Amino acid sequence: MKEAYINAKILDPEKNKEFIGDIIIEKDKIIDIGPNVYKKDKPKSYINVHDCKNLFISPGLLDMRVSLEPGSEHKESIKSGCNAAFAGGITTVVCLPNTDPVVDNVSVAEYIQKRAKEVSKINLYTYGSLTKNFDGENLCEMGLLSKAGVKGFTDATKSIENAAVLKRALEYSKAFDSLIIQFPEDKNLANNGVMNEGEIATKLGLAGIPSIAEVIIIERDLRLVEATGAKYHVSCVSTAQSVEAIKNAKKKGLRVTCDTSPQYFTLNEMAVEDYRTFAKVSPPLRSEKDRVAIVNGLKDGTIDAIQSDHMPQDEDNKRLPFNHAEKGIIGLETLLPLSLELYHNKSLSLLDVIKKLTKNPANILNLKHGTLSIGSKADLLIFDPNKPFVVDVKKFKSKSKNSPFDKKPSQGKVIRTICSGEVSYAA
Repeated sequence: MKEAYINAKILDPEKNKEFIGDIIIEKDKIIDIGPNVYKKDKPKSYINVHDCKNLFISPGLLDMRVSLEPGSEHKESIKSGCNAAFAGGITTVVCLPNTDPVVDNVSVAEYIQKRAKEVSKINLYTYGSLTKNFDGENLCEMGLLSKAGVKGFTDATKSIENAAVLKRALEYSKAFDSLIIQFPEDKNLANNGVMNEGEIATKLGLAGIPSIAEVIIIERDLRLVEATGAKYHVSCVSTAQSVEAIKNAKKKGLRVTCDTSPQYFTLNEMAVEDYRTFAKVSPPLRSEKDRVAIVNGLKDGTIDAIQSDHMPQDEDNKRLPFNHAEKGIIGLETLLPLSLELYHNKSLSLLDVIKKLTKNPANILNLKHGTLSIGSKADLLIFDPNKPFVVDVKKFKSKSKNSPFDKKPSQGKVIRTICSGEVSYAA
């Protein structure tokens, strides 16, 4: 039997179209989509007809940078993380390998994927670590991990500092058509920094991380990408210099993509004044000039995708002196409304925002998600981009509540999340 979602404003990022129409699903697949397709069919064959009354429907969001268990279940389990993702309109997540144990072998990768299937219908994938136990020197068995289904290789929150190791990884990755994902921060320049280097850091008496710590890694890596011809992705871009370097690399035709997180286009370093540890992230919140550059990078297409960089921390590790507090914020349930700020302030069209949250990351990772094409999985997000609300972390599905956006007035509510044809969340 079929279900119909009718009278919806449909955002199709794959075909770059927005239109009023209907989506017909059967079991876990989309079987028809378009204007008035419901009226052309036989209504008696439907078990449910949902009148969306001009709400928007898009593909379910794809979050390509999420931290989950095993290892820190008290902060976020796979089950609680999946529930939080559904509440955020996300139907596909890709997990970082910063688990305990690290995803540097096939058995851990298979365990995470098996565990996800036991507790949720979400589409869950994982990256493999690029080096064994993130040691930065000894490459993992990239071929075996690729066959086990990992979607790329990264040392999560650590840069590969050794240029020879990265060059070798880029060369090997071509044999498996794998993606190398770099978190760009030179550890020697970052040193013991805890926030962006500049006037605010000096005023607060905190050690700063200079913006060049990011771009210096990217510029070195781009030379290696040019030499090897491999695919390379930069995660968590936060500075104007980085945007410029990546833009130039794309003009050269290098196989380079990148992403950023909402905190880097909605906040700047002023958010950590008064030693607000809930705004302590990695890379750190940057200057207003950098924030504007990130917005411009999203506008001109230099920055391909937006991800949450969901990194749950318990309150005990956040409510410490700034130097000692853990880095990271939760982001699954704020990914949509924060990204929609780009639409509300007219930086991007609504379709372009959705594209950076769905089809673009799917293309980067070679995943068959982020689409509304006939025959694809019925992973849908129904939302109202204009519905006002106030962020309340106490109501979040995440186990951890470490968000600098608590009590923030926002616009854009998830109304329903449908994963594989089933309602996974309803407001």
